[in-house]
Order: sequence, then structure tokens, then C-alpha cells
Amino acid sequence: MPQTPKHVLLAGATGLTGEHLLDRILSVPAVSKVVAPTRRPLAEHAHLVNPVGELEELLPALKGKPDVAFCCLGTTIRVAGSPEAFRAVDHDLVVAFAQRARDMGARHFLVISALGADAGSRVFYNRVKGEMEQALRAQGWPQLTIARPSLLDGVRQEFRIGERLAAPLMRLIPGKLRSIEAGVLARALWRLALEEGKGVRVVESDELRQLGR
Repeated sequence: MPQTPKHVLLAGATGLTGEHLLDRILSVPAVSKVVAPTRRPLAEHAHLVNPVGELEELLPALKGKPDVAFCCLGTTIRVAGSPEAFRAVDHDLVVAFAQRARDMGARHFLVISALGADAGSRVFYNRVKGEMEQALRAQGWPQLTIARPSLLDGVRQEFRIGERLAAPLMRLIPGKLRSIEAGVLARALWRLALEEGKGVRVVESDELRQLGR
């Protein structure tokens, strides 16, 4: 049977999916330690280590040997302020976090990418996500899981008008284009973390919904 990870590293714990995932992980008795660096302090928990600050500055000081690492980092061009700032988070910071997790000894990395991620895409957002996936593949992970959800459904701390307007329609679209609730995605990520495997696995949104039921 697959072994439940005992030591978990998580980036993006204050985000829409990250909050659900952190709650899920901390509810598992077998998990003895969760390291979750964030910009603002999280609620205290006996098994939670919460370095506070800018992630890029915290990375060198992260300690321990995680069994698995999750990356729930992500923003939008509007929130980031520019295409360059968006890329700095959704590509550069994700790749840097993954490399640090790899250096710490994690064997399985799970990352939230996006539906349509393609390094050759003419759409900037999709191209950045695809290039991020390529960079992670190049790191040589024993096990790399790439989740490609559709539009995330849930209450965010920041207001995203495009997602708010599109959400009702996206709930009605069948297949992998249909929106996915953040809590469902979080449950799917944890289930994927429990699966043993080798190499790269790409999980599209329709399969993520099934796994997170």
C-alpha cells in the first residue's frame, strides 16, 4: 500500500486551493510535519512550521527532508500588475521553489498548472504555464504530477472580475472545460500525493474532479 507522506512542504498555503489543501493535510494523523512558508502568519498548529516572509527570500533557509512538495502558487496579470510580474510568480518562483524542494530531498512534486498550458501557445498565460511545466520536467523529478484545472470555483480574498463573470457559465460546460471547486482540487492533489509512481503525470481537470469527489 502507498505510504502516507509524513513530512510535507507546501507553497501557496494562503491561496484559494492552498488553504483547502493545508486544512486537508493537517487533518491527516500520519502527517507529522508541514512546512508552509507564507507572507502572513497562518493559524498555529502542532504539526505546522510557518516561516513568514517573501518566498524567494525564505527558500534558502527552509529545512528538513520532505517526502512530498506541493506548489499552489499562482496569480493573474491583472493582480500581478504586468506580464513580467506574472511570469516572475507563475514561472520563476514556481521553478525556484521546486528546485529547493528537490535539493531538500523531496521525491514527489505536485504543481497546479492550468488548462491549456502549452509552451508553444500564442496566448501568453498558457505559454508561461507551459514553459513552467517544461522547466519542472528538466529538474529530473523521480515523480512529478502536473495538475491542469479549469477555472477555479471558490471565494478568493482578492476580487477577480473575469473569473466572477465566467464562473456561472463554466459550471455548465461539460468535460475538462467545466470549472472545478478549489476544495475538490485540493482533495484530488492529496489523493495524487498518495499514489506511487515514476516519471511525469499530467492530470486534466475532468480527472481532477473525479479524484476529488
